[in-house]
Amino acid sequence: MRVYLPATVAMLRDLVEQGEFTPVGGTGFALTPALRESYATGDTEELEYSAMLDAARASLRLIAGEDKGVPRRAVVAVDVDEVKLRPDLDFSVVKVTGSVPLKKIAAIHLDTSDAEDAVREAAEVVDAADMGDPDAEFALGEAEDHELAWYAPQELPFLLELM
Repeated sequence: MRVYLPATVAMLRDLVEQGEFTPVGGTGFALTPALRESYATGDTEELEYSAMLDAARASLRLIAGEDKGVPRRAVVAVDVDEVKLRPDLDFSVVKVTGSVPLKKIAAIHLDTSDAEDAVREAAEVVDAADMGDPDAEFALGEAEDHELAWYAPQELPFLLELM
């Protein structure tokens, strides 16, 4: 199953150093039966994109918890055999056990530098946006208007070196 794991740039650096990725709390996002049922229409690619966007939003929460991190949303796409579905948390939420080795990483999705200001602002207000604050929702939308760039896992060390 393709699972999208929220991350930060610091976590990506740890991935390169350690050769494996450990998701915070084991939390990931995937095209689950509950997510598929929540949409009236949409093919597999569209629904997986929705799960990836859920992971990107979760990345904002991780960024908010960092003192001096690089404000770029990051998502690690992995292929794992077993996950625990958690529809009680949200339609796309799954739990992954343990760390994911580099060989199971399919791709890295990361904001480009032009998104940094919007991501920084969104990370500060993501919780308020979830509570319905219209100004916070606008700031979150500004960050989510930026598309995440796609990188192959072998590109990650070079990408991080340029940051």
